Formats: sequence, C-alpha cells, structure tokens
Amino acid sequence: MTELTTVPLHMRRAGFDPDPALQALRDDEGVRRVTTPLGVDAWLVTRYEDVRAVLGDSERFIIGRHGLVQNPAAPPLSPEELAELRAGNLLAFDPPEHTRLRRMLTGEFTVRRMRRLEPRIEQIVEDHLDAMEAAGSPADLVSDFALPIPSLVICELLGVPYEDRGGFQERTAKILDTSVPIAERLALQQESRAYWASLVARIQAEPDDGLLGMLVREHGDDLTASELVGIGSLLLVAGHETTSNMLGLGTLAMLRHPEQLAQMLKEPDAAVEELLRWLTIVHSGTIKLTTEPVTVGGQEIGEGELVMCALAAANRDPSFLADPDVLDFSRGAPGHLAFGHGVHHCLGAPLARMEMRIAFPALFRRFPGLREASTETHFRAYHVVYGLSSLPVAW
Repeated sequence: MTELTTVPLHMRRAGFDPDPALQALRDDEGVRRVTTPLGVDAWLVTRYEDVRAVLGDSERFIIGRHGLVQNPAAPPLSPEELAELRAGNLLAFDPPEHTRLRRMLTGEFTVRRMRRLEPRIEQIVEDHLDAMEAAGSPADLVSDFALPIPSLVICELLGVPYEDRGGFQERTAKILDTSVPIAERLALQQESRAYWASLVARIQAEPDDGLLGMLVREHGDDLTASELVGIGSLLLVAGHETTSNMLGLGTLAMLRHPEQLAQMLKEPDAAVEELLRWLTIVHSGTIKLTTEPVTVGGQEIGEGELVMCALAAANRDPSFLADPDVLDFSRGAPGHLAFGHGVHHCLGAPLARMEMRIAFPALFRRFPGLREASTETHFRAYHVVYGLSSLPVAW
C-alpha cells in the first residue's frame, strides 16, 4: 500500500471528538495492537495515566537509537540517507543527543523570551483583522487568519523569508496528509530539505537576527549544516501547522459553544488550555520502541515492539477529569497532554499559547457577531495534525 485508504484508529474523529471506537477502546481494554500509518503494527495506548507513563519513560520507550521506523511501501534508505533525514530533528532522537540539540534551543522559547515577541504578534493579529474587515464579509477564517498569522510569526522568529510561505505551506500540507502516496511525500520531503539547505547556506554566510542566525553565531562549531536544516525544518512545520489548526478549529468550537465566549474573553489563558485539551489536534506523540519487556495498562508488551499513544483519547479520559467531553473554559484543563509529555514535550508550547491567547480574544472583540457562513464543515481526516481545510465565516 502506498497511501492510506482508511483512517487509522488513533486518528479517527467524529467532529471535535475522538471516534466512538477509540473511546470504547480506552474505556475497555485500554491497549490494543493496531496497524500504524507507517504500515507496521504497534501497540496503541489510550488511557491518560498509561500515556503519561509511556511518554515519561525515555529509557524503556525509546526512538532515536533504533533509527526511523520506515513505511514498508517506501523506497529503502541507506544508513547514510537515514542519518541525513534524522539530523537535527529533535523528534528523531533520545537523550543524550536530544538533550544536546534541545539545550541550544530552549533559551529561545522561554516564557520570558516569548514576551518580547508579544507586541509584534499583537500587531500581526491586528493587521490581519484589519485586512479581513477591509475585504468585508464573508471570509475564510483559515486562509485569511488562522494560517497566515502563525506562519508570519514563525518566519520572523526563524529568519525565513515570508514570501516563501506558499511553497512551504503547500509542501507541509501534503507531507502530513497520510492519504498522499508515500513516494510523493518523500519527494516533497527531499524538496523541502533542498530549500532548507539553500537557506541555511545563506544564513551561515551572513547570520541574521533570527533563531537560525543565532544558532550559527553561538553554536556554529557544534552544529552541522544538516543539523541546522533539520532544526529549521521541524520548527517551521511545527510552528505554523499546529497553531494554525488550533486557531481554525478553536474558533469553530467557540462558534458552536457560544456560552463559553464570555469566559474566554475574561480568562483567555484558561480557555486556551481547555481548547488544547478538548481538541488535541496532534493525534499521537512519537512512536516508541521498547527496550525490555513492559506492562502497560495490564497488557504485556515484549522487547523491541512499537508503542503509540492516542493523545486525544487520553485527554478525554474520565479518570483524568470529570465530564471530559464537555468544553468548559472555567477549569483550565491542568495537566493535559496536547503538547505531549516527557523529554519530547513541545518546545514551542509557550509561543503557541501566546499566539492563541492574543488571537482568539482579538478576533471575537473585532467581530462580536462572527458566525459560520456555511453548513458544510471540512475536517482534515487524514492529516497527522487535525484541523479544517477551510472555515467560511460572516459577521
């Protein structure tokens, strides 16, 4: 098989909710053997405490030391080609290599550093709201608001030319779409790496004020060009794809739960946390490999077996919090797993939180009469990051 024709169980949704079959698995046996989007079998873990245990144990559940798990339908890659694809990608490594790479980046994503960006993000949000208002109702909230704002923010942060956004957005959308044939997705990955190799070469020659320029100036002797390519590529994809889908899907959630809007305007931080938990747009964390026999949720799993976590099911686990299927901004959803857990917890979480905390209130204050302008909703069922392909709105 070169592409997915059926949505894998851990990716299935019923609108905003995890698929009933996925919820039933969590509430029944909790752990089950499934076929992954890579075409290989893995144990799917669905309960909150079990997911935390797997993601929090980087010794018994590893990724990096055994290389990338390859799709059997993909062309075979040599060890050198695999190493090149993995270079700089924090999601492909365990400690200590993961620790080495992450340590160079952590300082740029602290809450204190993010606050320096706040005025610029506020300006970017207002500029896009001005453009929407000037163009008039109706509008596509995804293309006019949710996608361009995080794209511009991450481009400025990294030092990526914003005029290149069309190319990387189109490539990313297809790379993360599991219904696209694997050969095409791999070709797009190579195209993306070629783009990044050219950009990194320019930044190495003349380091700018962006994050990549900082890495060249401060860690140029410790990072290869391939590692800079991997770091930049991962941060660009994660920085625009996840937040943009949260902005689009989160807006739709509030339009369909108008009773929560007043609470969001009063306590945007708490609203963002609950939206992150309730929507959980990243279906699973990194696929793990066991280093010894383990027991997860009462299920014995042998050494050298793959384990995958269903984050959406875990964040809706009744053992985690009461009435988990209810969207309730008053609780703030402490402890959710939307950003993962453990050593691979999302590096850009402070930036994503700040963008949403600024964008959601600004949107609904500017357009208090915002409403859906279509009866059809197009969810991205096959994408690694859940979201909407479009959201027609009017005011």
